Amino acid sequence: MTDDVSANTGSAEDAVVIGIDFGTLSGRAVVVRAADGTELGSAEYAYRHGVITDRLPGRDEPLAPETALQHPEDYREVLRSAVPEALRRAAVGPERVIGIGTDFTACTVLPVTADGTPLCQLDDLRDRPHAWPKLWRHHAAQPEADEINALAAERGEEWLPRYGGRISSEWQFAKALQVLREDPEVYERTERWIEAADWIVWQLCGHETRNVATAGYKGLYQDGRWPSKDFQAALDPRFATFAQDKLDHPLSQLGERAGALTGRAAEWTGLPAGVPVAVGNIDAHVTAATARTTEPGRMLAIMGTSTCHVMNSDVLAEVPGMCGLALGGITPGMWGYEAGQSGVGDIFGWFANTHVPPAYHEEAAERGLSVHEVLSDRAAGAAVGEHGLVALDWHSGNRSVLVDHALSGVLVGMTLATRPEEVYRALVEATAFGTRTIIEAFTGAGVPVHDLTIGGGMVRNPFVLQVYADVLNRPLRVVDTEHSCAVGSAVHAAVAAGFHPDVHTASAAMGRVREATVGPDPGRSAAYDDLFAVYTELHDHFGRGGSDSLHRLRALRHEALTRTDRTARGAR
Repeated sequence: MTDDVSANTGSAEDAVVIGIDFGTLSGRAVVVRAADGTELGSAEYAYRHGVITDRLPGRDEPLAPETALQHPEDYREVLRSAVPEALRRAAVGPERVIGIGTDFTACTVLPVTADGTPLCQLDDLRDRPHAWPKLWRHHAAQPEADEINALAAERGEEWLPRYGGRISSEWQFAKALQVLREDPEVYERTERWIEAADWIVWQLCGHETRNVATAGYKGLYQDGRWPSKDFQAALDPRFATFAQDKLDHPLSQLGERAGALTGRAAEWTGLPAGVPVAVGNIDAHVTAATARTTEPGRMLAIMGTSTCHVMNSDVLAEVPGMCGLALGGITPGMWGYEAGQSGVGDIFGWFANTHVPPAYHEEAAERGLSVHEVLSDRAAGAAVGEHGLVALDWHSGNRSVLVDHALSGVLVGMTLATRPEEVYRALVEATAFGTRTIIEAFTGAGVPVHDLTIGGGMVRNPFVLQVYADVLNRPLRVVDTEHSCAVGSAVHAAVAAGFHPDVHTASAAMGRVREATVGPDPGRSAAYDDLFAVYTELHDHFGRGGSDSLHRLRALRHEALTRTDRTARGAR
């Protein structure tokens, strides 16, 4: 701990840090005591523009299918609204704050000018969809991802196995190539192509930084270099220097100090100028510090709208279908592995919002519960396999282990007797089967998984946790906070401020994990082995070439939507 901490706060016990988590639909700030991780207050700001999927603000023209954009002003508003409100609720004076840390969904990426101005906030580009930030779940760049994968495999690019043999349409290269192909002017006007995780730090401290995690996992940066100019040129001659021109910047390690809060950012947040700002981070990766999973072999699954599986290891291996690995990508000095599922809470929410009869909503209102709680309560008492259903959890495509966002959800076994809670249970089970598939891929590749910890919004649902414990047949450790990402950012802020010497030490002091685990039931676990066998059969049939029907359906849908779009434009 540095002497500056005591000087700024009066005593070490008074020092607090702020963690800010920028999620898919909202941003939240939490005020945390630096000494022991106690949460003193939090506040959330729901993005006014949400996820932009249909049309740009103020415009009538429909956006292309699979588009998912956001408004950068929503991100700034988190700083203006959530941070001061969290301090107010914590009853903490701003002079006690010794550091700020942030995390972001990834890959959420912005085209900006050399001074960090988003292109969508330039008057002559605000009506151009490709000038807007692309959210992680923007999957319209799947054709570009397919092209990158095919070329990299053909050329034997050494970096490709680091990503399980396939890169995702969610990542920087695929999205940038889509911009080049569909709006070359926006591409040319893009002076910096930057992860939102780094852009928000730019907003806070006034200069550009880049973190090792997003570069390694989302930018194809391996062994100290980007993909070669020759490879980029083979994709498109205009793309030859993409990484060198729009991405390249000295990389900072996680937990390092990026800079100090500027006067402008101090006005937004109500904090003193000069407060240390930590290097940007990915929401899932930063949570390892909250979960005390910074040691090798301790996998963390952050379950929210999607799930990200992250784990440190001292083993370097190529895991089929992993999202990637990076040295220092989770904690400095170790190989950080990432896998994930594109849809989890999103799938449950989709079903609850669109396929549940009014009687269930009425019951929820009468009992003072959410529809999710009613469905969970009804589903929890059934025997494993009683519903006769198996689902594939691909409603947002497959991130791991197939890395194919052109896949879609499947539900088999329905009869006229099938009840909504049974479908809900099958969807929950499908996401658990997806996690089991990922864990088996790691262990099969020689990367041991010693234990599993669950973080994110799903820690609130005991039914979901029990299904996962039974499907995986292993006890689950559970993060003891609903703000696991924000607390993880606060842990990194404490390191950047010098309060703790490193992330391991800070995690041990500030991490939040429940004492009790969620244990599996042996009988249910054995029964789930049979259902998992059916899931695996369907997984391989639809996902590994047994049938291309899901791809054909996606192509037919795209063709129909495009035809409708052309007709609508012609009518106008």
